[in-house]
Amino acid sequence: MNIEKLFMEIIKGKKITRDEAVWLYNQPSDKLHRKANEIRKHFCSNSFDICAIINSKSGHCSEDCSFCAQSNHNHTSSKSYPLLSTNKIVAQAKLNNKLGIRRCSIVTSGKRLSDNEIEKMCEAIQKIRKDIGISVCTSFGLLNENQYKKLKNAGVTRVHNNLETSYNNFPNVCTTHSFDDKVKSIRAAQSAGLSVCSGGIMGLGETPEDRIDMALFIRDLGIKSVPINILNPIPGTPFENKKTLTIEDMCRIIAVYRFILPDAYIRLAGGRSLLSDKGKSCFQSGANATISGDMLTTAGITFKTDMKLLKQLGYKLRNKNEKKSIL
Repeated sequence: MNIEKLFMEIIKGKKITRDEAVWLYNQPSDKLHRKANEIRKHFCSNSFDICAIINSKSGHCSEDCSFCAQSNHNHTSSKSYPLLSTNKIVAQAKLNNKLGIRRCSIVTSGKRLSDNEIEKMCEAIQKIRKDIGISVCTSFGLLNENQYKKLKNAGVTRVHNNLETSYNNFPNVCTTHSFDDKVKSIRAAQSAGLSVCSGGIMGLGETPEDRIDMALFIRDLGIKSVPINILNPIPGTPFENKKTLTIEDMCRIIAVYRFILPDAYIRLAGGRSLLSDKGKSCFQSGANATISGDMLTTAGITFKTDMKLLKQLGYKLRNKNEKKSIL
Protein backbone atom coordinates (compact mmCIF):
# COMPACT_ATOMS: atom_id res chain seq x y z
CA MET A 1 0.00 0.00 0.00
CA ASN A 2 1.30 3.48 -0.86
CA ILE A 3 -0.08 6.99 -1.17
CA GLU A 4 0.56 7.25 -4.91
CA LYS A 5 -1.38 4.04 -5.59
CA LEU A 6 -4.33 5.17 -3.44
CA PHE A 7 -4.27 8.55 -5.17
CA MET A 8 -4.48 7.00 -8.63
CA GLU A 9 -7.28 4.63 -7.57
CA ILE A 10 -9.32 7.52 -6.16
CA ILE A 11 -8.86 9.49 -9.36
CA LYS A 12 -10.34 6.47 -11.16
CA GLY A 13 -13.35 6.40 -8.82
CA LYS A 14 -12.33 4.06 -6.00
CA LYS A 15 -13.72 4.58 -2.48
CA ILE A 16 -11.03 3.90 0.08
CA THR A 17 -11.71 1.50 2.94
CA ARG A 18 -11.51 2.18 6.67
CA ASP A 19 -8.24 0.22 6.93
CA GLU A 20 -6.75 2.24 4.09
CA ALA A 21 -7.84 5.51 5.73
CA VAL A 22 -6.32 4.48 9.07
CA TRP A 23 -3.08 3.61 7.29
CA LEU A 24 -3.17 6.89 5.40
CA TYR A 25 -3.62 8.88 8.62
CA ASN A 26 -0.16 7.81 9.78
CA GLN A 27 1.77 8.61 6.62
CA PRO A 28 4.38 11.41 6.22
CA SER A 29 2.64 14.76 6.14
CA ASP A 30 4.24 16.44 3.11
CA LYS A 31 3.21 13.83 0.56
CA LEU A 32 -0.17 13.24 2.24
CA HIS A 33 -1.05 16.95 2.07
CA ARG A 34 0.23 17.35 -1.48
CA LYS A 35 -1.67 14.38 -2.90
CA ALA A 36 -4.85 15.41 -1.05
CA ASN A 37 -4.64 18.82 -2.68
CA GLU A 38 -4.18 17.18 -6.09
CA ILE A 39 -7.36 15.15 -5.47
CA ARG A 40 -9.15 18.41 -4.64
CA LYS A 41 -7.94 20.01 -7.85
CA HIS A 42 -8.94 17.00 -9.95
CA PHE A 43 -12.51 16.77 -8.64
CA CYS A 44 -13.28 20.38 -7.70
CA SER A 45 -10.79 22.45 -9.70
CA ASN A 46 -10.13 25.76 -7.87
CA SER A 47 -13.79 26.29 -6.95
CA PHE A 48 -14.19 27.61 -3.41
CA ASP A 49 -17.43 27.82 -1.42
CA ILE A 50 -17.88 30.49 1.22
CA CYS A 51 -20.78 31.34 3.51
CA ALA A 52 -21.51 33.45 6.57
CA ILE A 53 -23.54 32.74 9.70
CA ILE A 54 -26.47 34.78 10.93
CA ASN A 55 -26.89 33.88 14.61
CA SER A 56 -30.66 34.35 14.85
CA LYS A 57 -31.35 32.87 18.29
CA SER A 58 -28.72 32.48 20.97
CA GLY A 59 -28.37 30.65 24.27
CA HIS A 60 -30.82 28.95 26.63
CA CYS A 61 -30.31 25.60 24.90
CA SER A 62 -31.75 22.52 26.60
CA GLU A 63 -29.04 20.21 25.24
CA ASP A 64 -25.90 19.29 27.21
CA CYS A 65 -23.27 19.36 24.43
CA SER A 66 -19.99 19.58 26.35
CA PHE A 67 -18.33 21.94 23.87
CA CYS A 68 -21.12 24.52 23.64
CA ALA A 69 -21.26 27.97 25.22
CA GLN A 70 -25.02 28.20 24.61
CA SER A 71 -26.09 25.20 26.70
CA ASN A 72 -28.09 25.78 29.87
CA HIS A 73 -26.01 22.99 31.40
CA ASN A 74 -22.85 25.07 31.04
CA HIS A 75 -21.87 28.32 32.73
CA THR A 76 -20.39 30.74 30.23
CA SER A 77 -20.58 34.43 29.42
CA SER A 78 -22.23 33.77 26.04
CA LYS A 79 -24.99 36.20 25.06
CA SER A 80 -28.58 34.96 25.03
CA TYR A 81 -31.47 36.41 23.02
CA PRO A 82 -34.73 35.17 21.48
CA LEU A 83 -35.48 34.76 17.79
CA LEU A 84 -34.47 37.83 15.80
CA SER A 85 -37.04 39.72 13.77
CA THR A 86 -37.31 39.30 10.03
CA ASN A 87 -35.96 42.83 9.51
CA LYS A 88 -32.81 42.14 11.53
CA ILE A 89 -32.12 38.87 9.74
CA VAL A 90 -32.66 40.42 6.31
CA ALA A 91 -30.45 43.39 7.22
CA GLN A 92 -27.58 41.04 8.08
CA ALA A 93 -28.09 39.10 4.86
CA LYS A 94 -27.95 42.37 2.89
CA LEU A 95 -24.68 43.28 4.60
CA ASN A 96 -23.20 39.88 3.73
CA ASN A 97 -24.30 40.28 0.12
CA LYS A 98 -22.75 43.74 -0.05
CA LEU A 99 -19.46 42.24 1.09
CA GLY A 100 -19.67 39.62 -1.64
CA ILE A 101 -20.86 36.61 0.37
CA ARG A 102 -23.50 34.87 -1.73
CA ARG A 103 -24.69 32.30 0.81
CA CYS A 104 -25.93 32.87 4.35
CA SER A 105 -26.65 30.28 7.00
CA ILE A 106 -29.37 31.20 9.49
CA VAL A 107 -28.55 29.45 12.76
CA THR A 108 -30.62 29.13 15.92
CA SER A 109 -29.89 27.59 19.32
CA GLY A 110 -31.95 24.84 20.92
CA LYS A 111 -32.85 21.24 20.16
CA ARG A 112 -35.30 22.36 17.47
CA LEU A 113 -37.46 25.32 16.48
CA SER A 114 -41.19 25.16 17.12
CA ASP A 115 -43.65 25.21 14.23
CA ASN A 116 -44.48 28.81 15.08
CA GLU A 117 -40.80 29.80 14.99
CA ILE A 118 -40.37 28.02 11.67
CA GLU A 119 -43.24 30.05 10.21
CA LYS A 120 -41.44 33.24 11.28
CA MET A 121 -38.18 32.01 9.77
CA CYS A 122 -39.94 31.19 6.52
CA GLU A 123 -41.01 34.84 6.28
CA ALA A 124 -37.39 35.97 6.65
CA ILE A 125 -36.14 33.39 4.15
CA GLN A 126 -38.72 34.38 1.54
CA LYS A 127 -37.78 38.04 1.93
CA ILE A 128 -34.06 37.27 1.58
CA ARG A 129 -34.69 35.27 -1.57
CA LYS A 130 -36.99 37.94 -3.05
CA ASP A 131 -35.10 41.08 -2.07
CA ILE A 132 -31.48 39.88 -2.20
CA GLY A 133 -31.43 36.64 -4.16
CA ILE A 134 -28.60 34.97 -2.25
CA SER A 135 -28.68 31.28 -1.28
CA VAL A 136 -30.01 30.43 2.17
CA CYS A 137 -29.00 27.59 4.47
CA THR A 138 -30.60 26.88 7.84
CA SER A 139 -29.51 25.20 11.05
CA PHE A 140 -32.65 24.88 13.16
CA GLY A 141 -31.99 21.65 15.05
CA LEU A 142 -33.58 18.23 14.79
CA LEU A 143 -36.58 18.93 12.54
CA ASN A 144 -38.89 16.48 10.81
CA GLU A 145 -39.63 16.06 7.10
CA ASN A 146 -42.74 18.25 7.07
CA GLN A 147 -40.85 21.09 8.72
CA TYR A 148 -38.03 20.74 6.19
CA LYS A 149 -40.57 20.84 3.35
CA LYS A 150 -41.84 24.18 4.65
CA LEU A 151 -38.29 25.54 4.65
CA LYS A 152 -37.66 24.25 1.13
CA ASN A 153 -40.85 25.88 -0.11
CA ALA A 154 -39.69 29.15 1.46
CA GLY A 155 -36.45 29.03 -0.55
CA VAL A 156 -33.95 27.09 1.56
CA THR A 157 -31.54 24.96 -0.49
CA ARG A 158 -29.33 23.43 2.17
CA VAL A 159 -29.71 22.34 5.79
CA HIS A 160 -26.86 22.22 8.27
CA ASN A 161 -26.81 19.50 10.93
CA ASN A 162 -23.43 18.42 12.29
CA LEU A 163 -22.88 14.85 13.41
CA GLU A 164 -20.16 16.41 15.65
CA THR A 165 -18.13 13.19 16.08
CA SER A 166 -18.30 9.44 15.52
CA TYR A 167 -21.13 7.18 16.64
CA ASN A 168 -18.90 5.65 19.33
CA ASN A 169 -17.66 8.96 20.72
CA PHE A 170 -20.97 10.82 20.61
CA PRO A 171 -22.14 9.80 24.13
CA ASN A 172 -18.96 11.40 25.51
CA VAL A 173 -20.01 14.69 23.93
CA CYS A 174 -23.80 14.82 24.39
CA THR A 175 -26.41 12.78 26.29
CA THR A 176 -29.65 14.75 25.72
CA HIS A 177 -29.92 13.58 22.12
CA SER A 178 -28.19 10.82 20.19
CA PHE A 179 -26.16 10.27 17.03
CA ASP A 180 -29.17 8.39 15.68
CA ASP A 181 -31.37 11.44 16.33
CA LYS A 182 -28.98 13.45 14.17
CA VAL A 183 -29.04 10.91 11.38
CA LYS A 184 -32.84 10.67 11.44
CA SER A 185 -33.12 14.44 11.02
CA ILE A 186 -30.52 14.51 8.23
CA ARG A 187 -32.39 11.83 6.31
CA ALA A 188 -35.64 13.71 6.82
CA ALA A 189 -34.07 16.79 5.21
CA GLN A 190 -32.84 14.72 2.28
CA SER A 191 -36.31 13.17 1.88
CA ALA A 192 -37.70 16.70 1.72
CA GLY A 193 -35.43 17.42 -1.25
CA LEU A 194 -32.80 19.47 0.56
CA SER A 195 -29.03 19.07 0.38
CA VAL A 196 -27.26 18.69 3.72
CA CYS A 197 -24.16 20.23 5.24
CA SER A 198 -22.77 18.02 7.99
CA GLY A 199 -19.41 17.52 9.65
CA GLY A 200 -18.04 17.80 13.13
CA ILE A 201 -15.68 19.27 15.68
CA MET A 202 -12.11 18.07 16.03
CA GLY A 203 -10.49 18.03 19.46
CA LEU A 204 -13.39 16.62 21.50
CA GLY A 205 -11.25 13.77 22.82
CA GLU A 206 -11.84 11.59 19.77
CA THR A 207 -9.28 9.19 18.30
CA PRO A 208 -8.05 9.27 14.69
CA GLU A 209 -10.31 6.28 14.11
CA ASP A 210 -13.30 8.30 15.38
CA ARG A 211 -12.47 11.04 12.88
CA ILE A 212 -12.26 8.51 10.06
CA ASP A 213 -15.49 6.79 11.09
CA MET A 214 -17.36 10.10 10.97
CA ALA A 215 -16.00 10.84 7.48
CA LEU A 216 -17.04 7.39 6.24
CA PHE A 217 -20.54 7.87 7.69
CA ILE A 218 -20.80 11.25 5.97
CA ARG A 219 -19.76 9.60 2.71
CA ASP A 220 -22.44 6.93 3.14
CA LEU A 221 -25.05 9.66 3.65
CA GLY A 222 -24.05 11.24 0.33
CA ILE A 223 -23.18 14.61 1.90
CA LYS A 224 -21.07 17.00 -0.19
CA SER A 225 -20.68 20.00 2.16
CA VAL A 226 -18.57 18.99 5.16
CA PRO A 227 -17.66 21.57 7.82
CA ILE A 228 -14.59 20.76 9.90
CA ASN A 229 -14.51 22.74 13.15
CA ILE A 230 -11.66 23.05 15.62
CA LEU A 231 -12.68 22.93 19.27
CA ASN A 232 -12.29 26.32 20.89
CA PRO A 233 -12.17 25.35 24.59
CA ILE A 234 -14.58 27.86 26.16
CA PRO A 235 -14.34 28.57 29.91
CA GLY A 236 -17.41 27.29 31.72
CA THR A 237 -17.88 24.24 29.49
CA PRO A 238 -16.82 20.67 30.41
CA PHE A 239 -14.27 20.81 27.58
CA GLU A 240 -12.64 24.06 28.71
CA ASN A 241 -9.31 22.30 29.41
CA LYS A 242 -9.08 20.32 26.18
CA LYS A 243 -5.86 20.82 24.26
CA THR A 244 -6.24 22.92 21.12
CA LEU A 245 -5.28 21.13 17.92
CA THR A 246 -2.29 22.36 15.90
CA ILE A 247 -2.05 23.37 12.24
CA GLU A 248 -0.38 20.01 11.55
CA ASP A 249 -3.24 18.17 13.27
CA MET A 250 -5.80 19.98 11.15
CA CYS A 251 -3.93 19.58 7.87
CA ARG A 252 -3.67 15.84 8.46
CA ILE A 253 -7.38 15.57 9.23
CA ILE A 254 -8.32 17.66 6.17
CA ALA A 255 -6.03 15.61 3.91
CA VAL A 256 -7.45 12.25 5.00
CA TYR A 257 -10.99 13.63 4.64
CA ARG A 258 -10.15 14.63 1.07
CA PHE A 259 -9.06 11.06 0.30
CA ILE A 260 -12.35 9.77 1.76
CA LEU A 261 -14.54 12.55 0.28
CA PRO A 262 -12.78 13.43 -2.98
CA ASP A 263 -15.51 15.59 -4.55
CA ALA A 264 -16.90 17.27 -1.42
CA TYR A 265 -16.62 20.88 -0.32
CA ILE A 266 -14.56 20.39 2.83
CA ARG A 267 -15.28 23.51 4.85
CA LEU A 268 -12.80 24.83 7.42
CA ALA A 269 -15.26 26.32 9.89
CA GLY A 270 -15.35 27.26 13.59
CA GLY A 271 -12.02 27.66 15.38
CA ARG A 272 -10.11 28.68 12.24
CA SER A 273 -9.01 31.90 13.95
CA LEU A 274 -7.05 29.73 16.42
CA LEU A 275 -4.67 28.79 13.61
CA SER A 276 -1.77 31.20 13.20
CA ASP A 277 -2.03 31.05 9.38
CA LYS A 278 -5.85 31.47 9.44
CA GLY A 279 -6.28 28.20 7.58
CA LYS A 280 -3.87 28.74 4.69
CA SER A 281 -2.13 25.39 5.19
CA CYS A 282 -5.48 23.58 5.34
CA PHE A 283 -6.53 25.22 2.07
CA GLN A 284 -3.35 23.72 0.60
CA SER A 285 -4.11 20.28 2.05
CA GLY A 286 -7.52 19.61 0.54
CA ALA A 287 -9.97 22.09 2.11
CA ASN A 288 -11.91 24.20 -0.41
CA ALA A 289 -14.62 25.98 1.58
CA THR A 290 -14.96 28.07 4.72
CA ILE A 291 -17.22 30.20 6.90
CA SER A 292 -16.24 33.85 6.81
CA GLY A 293 -16.91 36.38 9.57
CA ASP A 294 -17.85 35.65 13.17
CA MET A 295 -19.01 32.25 14.38
CA LEU A 296 -21.91 31.72 16.80
CA THR A 297 -20.18 32.75 20.04
CA THR A 298 -16.57 33.36 18.97
CA ALA A 299 -14.79 35.79 16.66
CA GLY A 300 -13.99 34.74 13.11
CA ILE A 301 -11.97 36.14 10.22
CA THR A 302 -13.14 39.03 8.06
CA PHE A 303 -14.31 38.49 4.49
CA LYS A 304 -11.72 41.00 3.26
CA THR A 305 -8.91 38.99 4.85
CA ASP A 306 -10.29 35.77 3.41
CA MET A 307 -10.54 37.24 -0.09
CA LYS A 308 -6.90 38.29 0.01
CA LEU A 309 -5.86 34.77 1.04
CA LEU A 310 -8.03 33.04 -1.56
CA LYS A 311 -6.67 35.21 -4.36
CA GLN A 312 -3.16 34.37 -3.22
CA LEU A 313 -3.97 30.65 -3.37
CA GLY A 314 -5.65 30.88 -6.78
CA TYR A 315 -9.16 29.92 -5.69
CA LYS A 316 -12.33 31.07 -7.50
CA LEU A 317 -15.53 31.71 -5.56
CA ARG A 318 -18.77 30.03 -6.53
CA ASN A 319 -21.58 32.52 -7.15
CA LYS A 320 -25.13 32.41 -5.82
CA ASN A 321 -26.03 29.87 -8.51
CA GLU A 322 -22.99 27.79 -7.54
CA LYS A 323 -21.60 27.70 -11.07
CA LYS A 324 -19.75 30.84 -12.13
CA SER A 325 -16.79 32.57 -10.54
CA ILE A 326 -17.20 35.91 -8.80
CA LEU A 327 -13.57 36.35 -7.72
